[in-house]
Amino acid sequence: MAAESFDAIVVGGGHNGLVAAAYLAKTGARTLVLEARQQAGGAATTEAPWPDAPDFRVTRLSYVMSLLPPTILNDLQLEKHGYKIFPMGPYYQAFPEGGSLTLYEEDSRRSHDEIARWSNKDADAYPKWNAWLAGLADVLGPLLLTVPPKIGSHKPQDIAGTLRLAWRHRGLDVRTIADVTRLMTMSIADLLDDWFESPQVKGALAVNGVIGTWAGPYEPGTAYVMAHHSIGDVGDGRLGSWGFPEGGMGAVAGAIGRAAQSFGATVRTNATVARILLGNGGRAKGVVLDSGEEIRANTIVTSLHPRTAFLEHVGKQHLPEDFATDIERWKTRSGVVKINLALAELPDFTANPGTHLQEHHTGSVEMAPSMDYIERAFIDAREGRAAQRPFSDGVIPTAFDKTLCPEGYHIMSLFTQWVPHEWSRQPQRDELEKYADRMIDVYTEVAPNFKSAIIHRDVVGPYEMEHDYGLVGGNIFHGELSLEQLFNMRPAPGFADYRTPVPGLYYASSATHAGGGVCGIPGMQAAKAAIADRRKGRRRSG
Repeated sequence: MAAESFDAIVVGGGHNGLVAAAYLAKTGARTLVLEARQQAGGAATTEAPWPDAPDFRVTRLSYVMSLLPPTILNDLQLEKHGYKIFPMGPYYQAFPEGGSLTLYEEDSRRSHDEIARWSNKDADAYPKWNAWLAGLADVLGPLLLTVPPKIGSHKPQDIAGTLRLAWRHRGLDVRTIADVTRLMTMSIADLLDDWFESPQVKGALAVNGVIGTWAGPYEPGTAYVMAHHSIGDVGDGRLGSWGFPEGGMGAVAGAIGRAAQSFGATVRTNATVARILLGNGGRAKGVVLDSGEEIRANTIVTSLHPRTAFLEHVGKQHLPEDFATDIERWKTRSGVVKINLALAELPDFTANPGTHLQEHHTGSVEMAPSMDYIERAFIDAREGRAAQRPFSDGVIPTAFDKTLCPEGYHIMSLFTQWVPHEWSRQPQRDELEKYADRMIDVYTEVAPNFKSAIIHRDVVGPYEMEHDYGLVGGNIFHGELSLEQLFNMRPAPGFADYRTPVPGLYYASSATHAGGGVCGIPGMQAAKAAIADRRKGRRRSG
């Protein structure tokens, strides 16, 4: 039987794979998405983890939206396909020693009053900090949509690309360049020490510097991680805004998938790719599934982790030695544990009493009382044990989204850190449950009803993230956002333009530039690279 053929095959039906498929199909290419799991979406997934409570659904891994550029939102008409976002409420932290801190994105006066309870100096510094971040976002924001040039290449077209990047930023002054350099190289702790004095305020602002990262707040490079999470928006143009998608993160993937299908793409689940087929000259010509089935296409886009995409599916023997070594050395540690909870009632915080829905329930409900607290959690894991007092970025999406559980109940997502990154190699179920107990106990210190309000819980560790979702090492970014793995180094020098050493094979994972968060940029850029190459090929043959 002849192998089925398409114009393009996308390996992996996560959000980036679906975005790539949508752009390819929009040009008229017959496009097939192959997803190993029984549903598309990857880490952007809404699931019902409790068989005895199917009406309770959780955003099992990724849990809030940001960084999706309006370009993708508009090109794919995502709102037409069901994309709907509720902007998050304020940042909230209740302190074990008493009191709380609330930061309001849209109300500088209220934020000033809140911070002044802890430090008048910090209250005055906070608007200047936000203005400074906004200025850096003017520089870094456009870079998210910039295809990194091949810096160091002597080829005329690559030199031209580097010069275009330099020319685009010709208006930058000495101070801005210095600020960007500091941001790229400093720890978030050192950066915040330059601005603020209160441990409470610094703890609040350090959160975005360590999310999903195998690094504590005192590690160099975490200042950039903070910036990466602070320069996006949910499509409304607001700096660093975050939001809850109606229907959970799976609804985001669902909207992108429907957009792709509306353009003619086919999405096939339960279809595990075993390897990429190579033809004459080492060019990609199709894929082989686990079942042995072959499917042909002249354009292949893979959105999987780089080790899977290149070392397993292509094979080291078919790759340039330097490239294969770069992928082997790719850092993809994590130590993240996602804890999903079904609650009979909202947390009743001692500092802000009441189980009725209040403003502090509508945003991030943190457990990050100070940088030292966060650092201690990381040190525990680095020394080989799960954190005794874990750090958590918590949210309660059902403050807005009533589709996730029955009336009167709530879902709470805790994105927690850290356990030893080696836990990606073994399930560690008993230790994970003990870790989750400690996480819940810490919240119960500031909200005494918290533990008793939990009616179901779902604990997802690094092993499950890797083996069930393809997140090697449990890393949500497909690779750490460290300085040596950014921009033109992501995923390897000379191959940051979404092309690969294999002709006809393009790369669309979060391990490329701008990856990290549900942004869709890698998928869009990989598709555009494939489309551009296909058009060049037609012009040459014509």
